[in-house]
Amino acid sequence: MAPSAVSHESSPAGTFATPVVQKTLFQSNNENNSATVVNITDKPLGDEVKALMGQWEDNFAFAPIRESQVSRAMTRRYFADLDEYAESDIVIVGAGSCGLSAAYTLGKLRPDLRIALVEAGVAPGGGAWLGGQLFSAMVMRKPADVFLREVGVPYDDEGDFVVVKHASLFTSTVLSHVLRFPNIKLFNATAVEDLITRPAVNDAEGIRIAGVVTNWTLVSLHHDDQSCMDPNTINAPVVISTTGHDGPMGAFSVKRLVSMQRLEKLGGMRGLDMQLAEDAIVKNTREIVPGLIVGGMELSEVDGANRMGPTFGAMALSGVKAAEEALRVFDQRKKENQY
Repeated sequence: MAPSAVSHESSPAGTFATPVVQKTLFQSNNENNSATVVNITDKPLGDEVKALMGQWEDNFAFAPIRESQVSRAMTRRYFADLDEYAESDIVIVGAGSCGLSAAYTLGKLRPDLRIALVEAGVAPGGGAWLGGQLFSAMVMRKPADVFLREVGVPYDDEGDFVVVKHASLFTSTVLSHVLRFPNIKLFNATAVEDLITRPAVNDAEGIRIAGVVTNWTLVSLHHDDQSCMDPNTINAPVVISTTGHDGPMGAFSVKRLVSMQRLEKLGGMRGLDMQLAEDAIVKNTREIVPGLIVGGMELSEVDGANRMGPTFGAMALSGVKAAEEALRVFDQRKKENQY
């Protein structure tokens, strides 16, 4: 679907105005579909919080609890999630800006699908908690500003690009939206160690991806110096891989395709060229082998595309494109994934 046209007035230099009324990325221009963005900083402190203040000495105490209640509250829910999401509709590998944007888009468009979001780090968000060189501001070239309006992130309009006052504002906002979807479960501190494969339909030499092999990240990091710890699995007809550029856990899925001899070799990420890099990443986000869609900087390792440096628009829109690609092939891959 084409994004709705939304006007956004340029705010004075040095200020970051919160948009008040916006249409969501996937809604029509019908005024009845407009959504109001609530700026929580404009709301007064709630009466219940105020009532606590000044009462710390005489009238304050936490409700009683037994330590085992804490353990059971966590473990019961987690193991129920492991059971439920062992059979998922879509697995997203990597909860950086591309993976989170894909999860958000899928959650909006298909609330009926069970989506597992697997992140190796304790803290989701990948490299998008900061801008470039430890500077806090995030730069996004247009038209990525449509996604900022979709999720309600304020920005400074600089003409051809916009600036979010802190990259973590973008990351935390998208993350908070994703975590609210009842059909999306984030498994962080969980590494994807391998891909589940099946013979490709109508291709005796090929494979299709039928899920992921997972383990605790701390276990994955210590396979060389501890005894072997066998992994767990999640079956799914479609996997979206957004594990970033090459590194200890980066470009994992596409490197695995090379080691399985399903890709001859990786193209290797080229030098920084913002003019070429962002268009290439978004336009080429696609299904690499049946059941595996690759987006974000992981894709640059496949195609030999340029890196983009400290501009993040392609990450957000590659996630939207990855979600679109996943829905395009989902029904067919689901039919193929019955065994």
